[in-house]
Amino acid sequence: MEEMEEELKCPVCGSFYREPIILPCSHNLCQACARNILVQTPESESPQSRRASGSAASDYDYLDLDKMSLYSEADSGYGSYGGFASAPTTPCQKSPNGVRVFPPAAPPLPPAALAPPPPPRSACLTCPQCHRSLGLDERGLRGFPRNRLLEAVIDRYQQGRAAALRCQLCEKAPKEAAVMCEQCDVFYCEPCRLRCHPPRGPLAKHRLVPPAQGRVSRRLSPRKISTCTDHELENHSMYCVQCKSPVCYQCLEEGKHSSHEVKALGAMWKLHKSQLSQALNGLSDRAKEAKEFLVQLRNMVQQIQENSVEFEACLVAQCDALIDALNRRKAQLLSRVNKEHEHKLKVVRDQISHCTVKLRQTTGLMEYCLEVIKENDPSGFLQISDALIRRVHLTEDQWGKGTLTPRMTTDFDLNLDNAPLLQSIHQLDFVQMKVPAPPILQLEECCTHNNSATLSWKQPPLSTVQVEGYILELDDGNGGQFREVYVGKETMCTVDGLHFNSTYSARVKAFNKTGVSPYSKTLVLQTSEETQPEEQTLPFPVPLERLQLRRMSPFSSTLNLQPSFPGRSYFELRSSAHQLSLHSSLQSLNSAGCNFETQGTPYSQLVDIKKMVAVAWFSFDPSSAHADIIFSNDNLTVTCNSYDDRVVLGKTGFSKGLHYWELSIDRYDNHPDPAFGVARIDVLKDAMLGKDDKAWAMYVDNNRSWFMHNNSHTNRTEGGITKGATVGVLLDLTRRTLTFSINEDQQGPVAFENLEGLFFPAVSLNRNVQVTLHTGLPVPEFYASRSAMQ
Repeated sequence: MEEMEEELKCPVCGSFYREPIILPCSHNLCQACARNILVQTPESESPQSRRASGSAASDYDYLDLDKMSLYSEADSGYGSYGGFASAPTTPCQKSPNGVRVFPPAAPPLPPAALAPPPPPRSACLTCPQCHRSLGLDERGLRGFPRNRLLEAVIDRYQQGRAAALRCQLCEKAPKEAAVMCEQCDVFYCEPCRLRCHPPRGPLAKHRLVPPAQGRVSRRLSPRKISTCTDHELENHSMYCVQCKSPVCYQCLEEGKHSSHEVKALGAMWKLHKSQLSQALNGLSDRAKEAKEFLVQLRNMVQQIQENSVEFEACLVAQCDALIDALNRRKAQLLSRVNKEHEHKLKVVRDQISHCTVKLRQTTGLMEYCLEVIKENDPSGFLQISDALIRRVHLTEDQWGKGTLTPRMTTDFDLNLDNAPLLQSIHQLDFVQMKVPAPPILQLEECCTHNNSATLSWKQPPLSTVQVEGYILELDDGNGGQFREVYVGKETMCTVDGLHFNSTYSARVKAFNKTGVSPYSKTLVLQTSEETQPEEQTLPFPVPLERLQLRRMSPFSSTLNLQPSFPGRSYFELRSSAHQLSLHSSLQSLNSAGCNFETQGTPYSQLVDIKKMVAVAWFSFDPSSAHADIIFSNDNLTVTCNSYDDRVVLGKTGFSKGLHYWELSIDRYDNHPDPAFGVARIDVLKDAMLGKDDKAWAMYVDNNRSWFMHNNSHTNRTEGGITKGATVGVLLDLTRRTLTFSINEDQQGPVAFENLEGLFFPAVSLNRNVQVTLHTGLPVPEFYASRSAMQ
């Protein structure tokens, strides 16, 4: 109830409305306040005359003029309507609500003897809330209806704020009343109600209301019926829809509303009450949202305070860490200075010790020579003089150049370079870096095509946080764990080589230096069924022109990253050692369900073998091939520029299903031995296929062929190849076998068995051979017929 108080106060006087009237703009004013702000205007300037004259002015004609006076910052408390010269300047007052109002205009001064008579004047009222200029007719303020409903609301509001009522049946110290019985007209406290007014028997039909409501119903006089403003003796009985006001029968008889739609007052009362209730429902929802928003803001205040304390502690810890690092560096530098100090002292002290000994020896020699010179025996002197002269010269030579020069300076040749550190300290500042928001998957750009899926995403529109890259994750198609399949800056990626007829879940997250964002919403993708004579696209939705672009792309049947944009793939972000780790992960990702087809069902009970073929289109992979391999024909034709055997792999890896492809011999010179088969991703690329344990192959010349794995040659078979021949490779990962054919006839027995894992089509050749790859082929007749016989 307290929030409603502002609605019950006059915008002019700031007090509760007294005898409120309704203005045409739907705002309310006290009748006395309306009388105080009336302004006399020339008849020609009144809103009615301007509308009657057909001018372009509207109800807001005087709005700008009002603002010139009412909101002038240069005035000193006075304002005037400057739209006409005859309007007197009147003192301006300010209401408690901050609205400037004008007192009644002062009577005009008597005109001069020769002055023309003043023009006729009419009253004008400007609404203090919307500033709309309202003209008054001959009835003046009586022409505005009185708002009796507002008076009743104010009365109830004031009654509700009065002192609490007391129980009328308590004998000593009456307690606060809890209810009032309308039939008994008695206020009861809760104990007295239970004792004197039990809810049973005849009293059960009595109506109990809250004390405040009971007091209002007791004190209020019978409801006053509003009367017509034009006919004060007539009550309102009808409602004019066009005028939107109640009218009486006399108004209708006079013909004022003859062409208007008129309805019963009671029906319109109920209709408008219903409309107001419906409008209040919407407003109530907004108010509820506003309350929740205020709770959110208050929680934000608390969170800001907590984050501020945490951030300050973090800042102090970081600065303390810098100070500790500086102190440690200071100790290291002081240690170097002390070492230099000790070194200089040692060198000087050693030189002092050396010179002292030498000087003592020289002084002793000098004293001895002086004593010898004092002797008077010539023969004795000459016996030792030569030796003494040599010793004196030798000693003098020992005091030669550099002996009497200090070996160490007194200066310390150490200059502390603190300029970069000082610059870094001055540049120490906060960086606005946050974790990115979760990316949004663009469903209109996401689609599946055969056994590949294209996903597109973007950052939220209002996100301003810098993003350094994205991480795309895909599950194994059986509801297993998610694995990373792309890391990079692009916002679109195509993942080829998924299982046919499988359901994959995809999600993406963003990252920067600060951390990793939460995941986006998970998107579920369904790949096509295994046998597709025509390409099938499952859009979410996808534009038609996108189908034409995707028709040119090769497809694979296991996970192989082919970004549909010029950018880095997941492999290019990691070293070759990590590539092997990733392929191992992809192998386990695709092999999770590789045996489900044979569980509990013998293979011989399956239907047509052709229906189990996973048709896959692929080409050779330049990125993994040896550098001597030469590609052409959209990477479908390969040869070599070396006389040594070099290996090239297909773009597609297989871990499940039945797959068949052929290679046609375009050129065959000097009887080389090309090899055809399958291999792991890390097979040797500079040796014949089958030389290591990472490849299973058949190498063939113009007369015969051999199977080879881990440099072991088996099953020599007659029959070779020439130019124009066709070599077929059939990989059956359901039976885990590898079979070869030449010119559509099986070459030898089943070449290899017990194959398991991830295999890539592979070829080794030299410069004397050129082959072309053909994919998306059905199973050959010899294999289909043999399977049917089993």
